[in-house]
Amino acid sequence: MSRVIFELKDVYYSYLGKFPALCGVDITVEEGHKIAVIGANGSGKSTLLHLLDGLFFADKGSVKFLGKNFAENDFQDETFSRNFRRTVGLVFQNPDVQLFCPTVKDDIVFGPLHLGMGSTEISQRLEELVHRLDIKDLLDRSPHQLSIGEKRKVAIASSLIINPEILLLDEPTAGLDPATTRHIIDLLNEAHGAGKTIITSTHDLHVVEEISDSIYVFSHDKKIVKSGTTDAILNDTELLKENNLVHIHSHRHKDKVHVHPHIHQDHHLEDTAQ
Repeated sequence: MSRVIFELKDVYYSYLGKFPALCGVDITVEEGHKIAVIGANGSGKSTLLHLLDGLFFADKGSVKFLGKNFAENDFQDETFSRNFRRTVGLVFQNPDVQLFCPTVKDDIVFGPLHLGMGSTEISQRLEELVHRLDIKDLLDRSPHQLSIGEKRKVAIASSLIINPEILLLDEPTAGLDPATTRHIIDLLNEAHGAGKTIITSTHDLHVVEEISDSIYVFSHDKKIVKSGTTDAILNDTELLKENNLVHIHSHRHKDKVHVHPHIHQDHHLEDTAQ
């Protein structure tokens, strides 16, 4: 049986104590798995990832990391905090939140420098990531001068350079062209093949089949309404429809309007990766 990384039971969280964001969430994440968390915008996906990353802490319920209760006080322990940040990496939905240094290179090496990694090791990891992500020409540029796809690549590099065991990704392919999406999906699957645990939040069903073995579905009331294998969830059209995860199309035939759901389950991204 795989080691349990995160275990959440009946977890509640609200912003400012009055805006509910998670309402009785249960989730178990085992080592080496790749999980997708899907749901409409505002359903709680980003909040969940922030909680798993130790940026937010539950108002109520049990949160365990590697079998031990996980709370804000733990981060007052410098050893725990450093080890956790080496183990868990988060790629934010908005890369501008993550990228704040004068140059791309500074942003990528910021994390390992502050975690005490040696300069030789940092240089080796930087060189490898630059090659894999094809971002050599970006290193001396300001992050704010980049396209959204370039920013996402840099944000992912800034997490991967730490070589975390667990990667949390918040809408990593949102708004990207097919080639960049293909590149990022291949990179995530390569990381999973190397043994990393991957947790991705998304409402884009185009990519779910490739980035997950199992899925948790969030509803509008900030709860996980169902979980299961990727195939089982993607084939439950009623579930996806109820939670605003499929498009509804209408067409006219012989003066009558027909309405039906449309899911891109069989959509395959164009293989145009660089």
